[in-house]
Amino acid sequence: MSIRQNLQATALLNTPAKRFIAGGSALAIAVLAYVLLNPNPPAKQPATPDPIVQGEQLRFPAGHPQIALLSTVAAKTAESITIELPARLVWNEERTQRIYPAFAGRVLSLSADIGQSVNAGQVLATLASPEFGAAQADTAKAMADAQVADRALTRHQTLFAADVISRKELDSTEADALRARAELARAQARTRMYGSAQNVNQQLGLAATVKGVVVERNLSAGQEVRPDQGGPANPALFVVSDPSVLWVQIDAREADIASLKPGTQISLTLPNYPDQSFAAKIAATGDFIDSNTRAIKVRAVIDNAQRLLKAEMLGTARIQRKLAAGVLVPSSAVQLRGNQHWAYVQTEAGVYEPRRVKLGYEGIQEVLVVQGLQEGDLVVKDNGLLLAREFRIAQENALKPVQAK
Repeated sequence: MSIRQNLQATALLNTPAKRFIAGGSALAIAVLAYVLLNPNPPAKQPATPDPIVQGEQLRFPAGHPQIALLSTVAAKTAESITIELPARLVWNEERTQRIYPAFAGRVLSLSADIGQSVNAGQVLATLASPEFGAAQADTAKAMADAQVADRALTRHQTLFAADVISRKELDSTEADALRARAELARAQARTRMYGSAQNVNQQLGLAATVKGVVVERNLSAGQEVRPDQGGPANPALFVVSDPSVLWVQIDAREADIASLKPGTQISLTLPNYPDQSFAAKIAATGDFIDSNTRAIKVRAVIDNAQRLLKAEMLGTARIQRKLAAGVLVPSSAVQLRGNQHWAYVQTEAGVYEPRRVKLGYEGIQEVLVVQGLQEGDLVVKDNGLLLAREFRIAQENALKPVQAK
């Protein structure tokens, strides 16, 4: 503050306002001093002109701050586009066995654990099962009945040859023998499927029928198990699979199904291996669309000889789709209004024009425009909603003088 300004402030305090200030108003002091020392308020900065509508174009004045927010990208022609679809790794069901108990019982011993390689026919656990013992006893009884029926048939055939018994009695004996043999075959088939059919020991062996690795074990020694324990809440006692080949479950959209025919090569990326991609081949495509997700199930097969991949991993399947015509632009450059798609094209610096476009494919990152854009058009890729708002405001401002008349 200069000497002259100090003298002016001192003179101010000698006026009647001095008594008011002494009364205790620091704010009044500050306001009064500011007014006296700054008699001329600062001049207001001129307002930035608003954009205007000329024909079907929106024109921004040079240097308008919003121009920097409207970044553009040139539409480009491409022969193919990368389709990205959600994928999940699961066990190869053609090489997988889920083992459930056929009879109720208690676990006597365990012979396999998770990660152990097993062969077809190898017993993984043994149960003590009275129910299976009853099935073994039925088999032994059926065997004894069959032997008695065979001896009776042999004796009656001899008697019939000697004309001692009638043909009717021989036919009845033959029928009894046939029924006994059928019962024996049924009983043996049941016990042979799950264990020994030669004696009654009540020991039920849970055996693998495929060669692979134990990938799940859901039982322990002494545990009671029953055949009705299956389902999501009670999983299989053992799951044996060959993890060297896995399935890839892909949820595809209707528009992508033409590119997902069996035999098509795809690449799979996983968050656990961000710098790697894994090759897979589509093996089957579903014949129906899920009513809830509107997705089509596609299955691919992937080699996992190195055992890097694990079941239930989530990833992204990438497929190259051939394009017949059109240009590619970012998905953010296209807006949906009702049932129509629009994009904004920069025709010159600060001048933007809306275009109605027709899409041939709508992807996550890029869309294929088959009508409305040409190669090289500068399309606004960011803040398109802001541009649409400015266009609407400019149109409303242009109509105000007309309405006033």
